[in-house]
Amino acid sequence: MGVIPAGTEVDYTITYLEMGARPSYDRPSLPVGPPTALIAAEKPPVWYFLNLYHAVGRDHEWVDWDSASEEALAAYVQAPTMHLYTLMRTGWPAGFFMLDAHEAGRCDLAYLGLVPEAIGFGLGNYLLRTAIHAGWDMPGSERMTVQTCTLDHPAALALYQKCGFVPYGQEEKSRVLTRDRHTRES
Repeated sequence: MGVIPAGTEVDYTITYLEMGARPSYDRPSLPVGPPTALIAAEKPPVWYFLNLYHAVGRDHEWVDWDSASEEALAAYVQAPTMHLYTLMRTGWPAGFFMLDAHEAGRCDLAYLGLVPEAIGFGLGNYLLRTAIHAGWDMPGSERMTVQTCTLDHPAALALYQKCGFVPYGQEEKSRVLTRDRHTRES
């Protein structure tokens, strides 16, 4: 395993995906095993969102909200069209997703992810399929969108496609790493 040190500029690819119809698969059941619950947050405080955002995204360069003002964050997180769900497993947050329905007819899966300690237990598939059904359950949903990038978990793009999202565009970008990034190659 290699390491790209913080401060290094890296190129990455954003893939934009969409789903034009409710999927044919059923809403998944809660995973077997330890106690698990999915909890919707009503007007969550900024600190709650940021804790989830950092816990899930710290290894994937989720830093875009770090420079935002408290007011901007509150307006985003507490908007009536924003819906945040926390996956609790054995008493602690294992992951979360956020649905953004501010654009008529479109539900965007704004965030989805698991904390590192929850990866490898089949929770990602459950969380994504549940998020998709929740998005389609929103009144007026005609299309769901999501984006992922090559800085996200390596399985993210394939999982989105497996669950019915289809790529419709890509964009190349670069950024300076804020943390050391561990790679699979040496």
